[in-house]
Amino acid sequence: MEQEIIELLEKKSAIKQAVYRKTQAVFSDLQEMLEEKSKRISAMKSLKEKGVEVEYSSKGKFEAQIKFSGDTLLFHMHSNIFDFPSVHPLYKTKYVKEDKSRAFCGVINVYNFLSDSLKYNRMNDSGFLIGRIFINKDNHFFVEGEEQLGFLYKDFVNQQIEKSYIDQIVNVLMIYALEFDLQTPNFKDVREVSVYQVLDMSNNQKLKTAKRLGYKFSFETNNE
Repeated sequence: MEQEIIELLEKKSAIKQAVYRKTQAVFSDLQEMLEEKSKRISAMKSLKEKGVEVEYSSKGKFEAQIKFSGDTLLFHMHSNIFDFPSVHPLYKTKYVKEDKSRAFCGVINVYNFLSDSLKYNRMNDSGFLIGRIFINKDNHFFVEGEEQLGFLYKDFVNQQIEKSYIDQIVNVLMIYALEFDLQTPNFKDVREVSVYQVLDMSNNQKLKTAKRLGYKFSFETNNE
């Protein structure tokens, strides 16, 4: 029994470590590309004249942000490696049937926040998960999301992630975020406010603010 445990640990640990290293390398490329993109776009004279800011920031090897106008995309690499349910379409492909370890993936989550929510530490504000990038040990990848994200990067069997793909994905994410503007909340949802919220509003903007992106991921719809 112990030998079986040791063999499983050796096999799975080695695979997961390989996937982790691949995902970390991709995330490092992503951070570098985001910094370059922010500098390139912010240097545009037409944007400078209009006071539009594009800024990159990072809080370490697992997080990166790009702020553009009123939007911020937050990229977060999860430190764990994931498998998929046996009913997932990946398990129907010859690519995964030949080697089930190919289904182990690292994941980079992408969230859209209002820039002011982060700037003013408005703890009640909401962000939205707008995309997830999955990467396996062979650098094969797919992206889960809506609209273009949902169909442009689905070829897990044949697509291997590289800098050009990373750049394309970020462009799609930025356009997607910019196309959805802040909408006023329903009057009934905000008509009640506590004394504490009013007293503290000037410092921390305690009333909840969020975009309404108008879609749900497939897993959210299925759970209703």
